[in-house]
Amino acid sequence: MISPTNNDNSVRPLDCVVIGGGPAGLTAAFELAKANRRSLVLEAGDDVGGISRTCQHEGYRFDLGGHRFFTKVPYVQQLWIEILGDEFLSRPRLSRIHYKSKMFDYPLKPMNAIFGLGIFESIRIGASYTKAMVFPNRNETNFEEWVTNRFGKRLYEIFFKTYTEKVWGMSCTELSAEWAGQRIKDLDLRAAVINALIGGRSNKAGGQITSLIERFQYPRYGPGQLWNCCADKLRESGNDVRLNSEVTSIHHDGERVQSVTTAGNTKQHFSADQFLTSMPIRELVAILDPPPPTEVLEAAANLRYRDFLIVALVVDRPELFPDNWIYIHSPDVHVGRVQNFKNWSPDMVPDQSKTALGLEYFVQEGDELWSTTDEDLIEMARKECDMLNLAPSEAVEDGSVIRVKKAYPVYDDNYKEALGIIRTWLENLQNLQLIGRNGQHRYNNQDHSMMTGVLAARNILGENNDVWSVNVELDYHEESQDSKQTDLECGPSVDNNRGRGLPSS
Repeated sequence: MISPTNNDNSVRPLDCVVIGGGPAGLTAAFELAKANRRSLVLEAGDDVGGISRTCQHEGYRFDLGGHRFFTKVPYVQQLWIEILGDEFLSRPRLSRIHYKSKMFDYPLKPMNAIFGLGIFESIRIGASYTKAMVFPNRNETNFEEWVTNRFGKRLYEIFFKTYTEKVWGMSCTELSAEWAGQRIKDLDLRAAVINALIGGRSNKAGGQITSLIERFQYPRYGPGQLWNCCADKLRESGNDVRLNSEVTSIHHDGERVQSVTTAGNTKQHFSADQFLTSMPIRELVAILDPPPPTEVLEAAANLRYRDFLIVALVVDRPELFPDNWIYIHSPDVHVGRVQNFKNWSPDMVPDQSKTALGLEYFVQEGDELWSTTDEDLIEMARKECDMLNLAPSEAVEDGSVIRVKKAYPVYDDNYKEALGIIRTWLENLQNLQLIGRNGQHRYNNQDHSMMTGVLAARNILGENNDVWSVNVELDYHEESQDSKQTDLECGPSVDNNRGRGLPSS
């Protein structure tokens, strides 16, 4: 536990500058503070938490997507309790898939699946799966080939294709097989279908699959409560967390970072012995001073991201549907997923006669949806709720829009080569470590991001950890905790339900 300090910050030098106030950056600063090392966290936005923050509108709280707190990493669990104490609720879990105007339980259940898909569709799925097992694609390079090889073409078309292309804004043939392998290996719809036919499912070790857990932890006021509390504890202990502090230059001599500059009416410069960054790698490379070689700049420019916006609606109904979230596979609407925040925590909604929904849209900065006015987005969300029979349009009485840039790093055919070029060059900067989802251009969940921060902080304290080794295993999401794991072994995962391309929880 970190504790307040009486050290004079005006004369006490900075041990570390942390760029980015999301889970990775704040956890790193928290870990350093426990060793009495002084950090400065620079966050470009007006709140901490990154995509794990919780926004407010007229007292209603909305996550940027729901974050289900479940981890196999004991040290992460310890940090949650250390930061937030007993403010976690135990919540029931329910998620479903909306497909062809019908609701499918996830994981699939016998009668629900059979009556929902129909006997003829079920036969087609079985035949398609058999064909894929007998005649697989021997050279799987993309998402479509990877999924089809394991589930058959028909199941891929029903439960993967439309949703994935809506989320990523590209053909499934442009997404890498590596991404599919990381995100879907244990989120196994084949096993879910078997489960639907013969009953219960467990992993090889006999433990419960985490996507099948019936309850999960959740902060009373959303995940943003955790990260605001973390920032408060850092400030109390003499470590500054500055909002609206965008880093615009990173100054180096080719071997070490010397200082950073932040934007504003008066530019500020900060020096330290060590630097950690969770900012998007593409932006990081662009602000290096002096610039890196042309091939590194070109590689960074080739990294792609998917942006995101959420339309939060206040609905004049005490109850709408029992789910925490629903995946929307219909191509007839733009929305990809709908959150019911009152079902995550009643305290997210100040008036219990109302319900708070979050409609998630996957966009590119500057495209038609991104550029649509807030008023028109709220109206579109209201109509789509009505079309999907999730909420009557006349009951929607208020709304708000939150846009998020670079929410998801894209795993396309080019990213791996580009990332390798960038990493090789950045290794020259001996006191710079890259952490977090965007800092590593890796599809980290929240606990993976936290562990990159922990390991980077411990490197500063004298250890020799490979920060890039976090979240490289393929059995990513769904195995229960192995008692042989150490407290720093990062297995699957704080499930923040970001398994884009598949109903991941």
